[in-house]
Order: sequence, then structure tokens, then C-alpha cells
Amino acid sequence: MTDEGAPAVTGEPTFWRRMRRQLWQPPRSHGEQPRERVVGPLELFYDLVVVVLVAQAAHHLAGKLTWRGLGEYAAVFGLVWIAWVNGSLHHELHGHDDARARSTFLLQILVLVPLGAFIPEAGGARGAAFAVTAGILFAVLAVLWMLASRGDRPEYRRSSRRFVAGTVFCAVILGTSALLPAVSRVWMWGLLDIAYLVGFGAVILGAAPGAAATFTITDALIERFGLLIIIVLGETVTGVVSGLAAEPLSVLAVAVALIAVVVGFGAWWTYFDFAGHREPRQAPVATVQWMLTHLPLTAAVAAMGAAMVSLVEHAHAARTATATSWVLCGGAAVVLSSTMLVAASLEAWRSKRELYRPLSRTCAGAAVACLGLGAARPAPLVLGLVLVALFGIPWWLAVAYRLRHEETLPQESAG
Repeated sequence: MTDEGAPAVTGEPTFWRRMRRQLWQPPRSHGEQPRERVVGPLELFYDLVVVVLVAQAAHHLAGKLTWRGLGEYAAVFGLVWIAWVNGSLHHELHGHDDARARSTFLLQILVLVPLGAFIPEAGGARGAAFAVTAGILFAVLAVLWMLASRGDRPEYRRSSRRFVAGTVFCAVILGTSALLPAVSRVWMWGLLDIAYLVGFGAVILGAAPGAAATFTITDALIERFGLLIIIVLGETVTGVVSGLAAEPLSVLAVAVALIAVVVGFGAWWTYFDFAGHREPRQAPVATVQWMLTHLPLTAAVAAMGAAMVSLVEHAHAARTATATSWVLCGGAAVVLSSTMLVAASLEAWRSKRELYRPLSRTCAGAAVACLGLGAARPAPLVLGLVLVALFGIPWWLAVAYRLRHEETLPQESAG
């Protein structure tokens, strides 16, 4: 029964409320991060868009293997990677599989597309355009985080405010850098990368105990970071194909190209055998270490792909070009050392001490040998073969450990 004179209630408002609740849910509150979630096609599409920007940076480096080119690459890659982590974490912590998530990802993609177009000349003629566009991207991310932080419980408020403030600061500095000369602009981007990463770690480490405990590296995040490594490893194959296509066909060029592919495969083998698809310890320090160490690791893989273009193009040279040698061998050294830093944040680092302790020392030695190889600059074929051997040393150590471990299991069971 309803009172006389009361307006008739129709199903229309209820219908619109229900549709909004289904298609446009509010951001998930802090502290309600799902522990078990499958990575969806929307996130994979977003990752592929980001990798297009990584490819742009790597291709630019391939054509400008100089110290300045490497500095531009590092500064630009850092900004792209930070934006990717920022957007990925927002969806991980607050996103649903609804129209709102699709809209927020689409909004980021619409900014990422022109940003990628400006990357090849970010250190020169299009640097101002890159800076403004990157500033817009970080402003969008700041708004998304601010909307998600509304209604935070007290233990999350300080961390949320610091994170939003840091992202806003990044947007402002990027926009302001458009007014600077090209060289100063790139330096500012590099310093901003460092400052943002330090601040990111400080937010997680400085969070209230309850808030820090609720943010964990889930299976979905582990899969996302691993997939990004896999997709970026495709740049090593792209570099080899590009170099081979640009030169007259010869047995030596094909041999160098195939060895370069094996080098890229060695980087994949090293990461996924010792660190990839494994759960880090549930502690703030381990969380920060696990996440941030993936930045130099991913950047090194893409840089190796860029150097492989020149390696194959100059397959007949008596010695590998200086820049090519240093970027390729230095990238291999970073892959080896960064993989061990990621591994040091894992649960397995403690449960398999007898494997990871000697493995870390072996990878450190192999990384130093990579740098020595870069300085020696042998012929491209020799350089590639030695890199394959250096990547193989830690693997053979792990194989020997596994064989010994399997031999002791029956004896322990019999005892």
C-alpha cells in the first residue's frame, strides 16, 4: 500500500541503478585486493600497447648506440615503465571487470598512443610534446588514484595521499620540463625516474602496518610482470630479424643472427628458471625489491634487442663496435644480476639456500665476465658464442644441484 498522492514508482530508476551497479562499479576499496584473480584480455591488451612504446624506445636506441642515446633510452624507458606499473597496480588494487575498468584503460591507451609517436625524437625535436603528453598521462593516473582513495579507512589515508601527491608532482614536473632545453629536459626525466621510484618504495615501506600487510604480490601480478618480460624478449628476435634483413645474405651473418637469438633465449632461460613465476616473501621490503628490480631487468632485455641489430649488420667486422659490445654485454650483465636480486626477494631464496647462494655468486661472476667481454670487443660471432656460454654457466650449476638433490632423496627416505 502507498499513501495517496505519492508519486507512482516505476521500474525505470531501479533498472538504471542496477545497470550502473553492474557496468560501472565504484573502485574497490583499499584493503580488498583479491588474492586469486586471472589476468584478463583487457590487461593483456594494455600490456601490448605499452610494449609498443618499449619497442619505439629500443628501435631509437638501435639507431643511436651512443652514451647520449643510452641516457635518453634509460630516461624514457623509466617513465614508460613507471606509468605501466602505476596503471597496472591501480587495476590490481581497485579495478573490476566492468565498463569502468575498460574506460580507464582506454583513457590511458589514448594518451599512450601519441606518447609512443613522440618517443623516437623525445631527446630532440619532439621532446616538449613528449613531456606534455607524459604529464597528461600521469595527471590521469593521479585522478584515478584520487578517486579510488575516497572513503579510505584511517590506516590507508596517509599512504594514499602521499602516492597521489607523488603522481601529481610527477605530472607537474613533466609538463614543466617542456620549457627546458633538450639536454636538460632528459636529465630532469632521469632524475624524476629516480625520485619517483624512491618515493614509491618509501610509500610502501612507510605505510601503516595494517595497510602494508594488505598489499601483496598476487599470482595475477606475478603473471603480468612475467608476461611483460616475455613480450619484451620479443625485441631481441625483432632486432635479429631487422639486422639480418638489412644485410646481404651470407653464412656468417646467418650464424651471428642465430647465435644472437640463443643469447636472447638465454636471458629468458635465466629469468624464468631462477626468478620468474615465483612468489616473493610477504614483507614490504621484499615487495619493493621484487617490483623495482624488474625495471632494470626489463630495460636491459629491450636494450640487448636494440644492440643485436648492429651485431648482425656488422657480422663480418673483425671486432664488434664499441657501443654494440657494451650495450649487449652490459645488458646481459644486468639481466644476470637483476635476476638474482629478484630471486633474493623470493620465498625460495630461503627454502633453497643451498641452491641460490652459490647461484648468486656464479651469476655475479658471469656478470663481471660479461663486462670484460664488452671491453674486449671480439668479433660478433665470438662475442655471441661467449655470451651463450656465460648464460649457460648458472644453468649448469642449477642442473648439477637438481641431480644431486634427486640422488639424496631416496637415501633420506630409506634412512
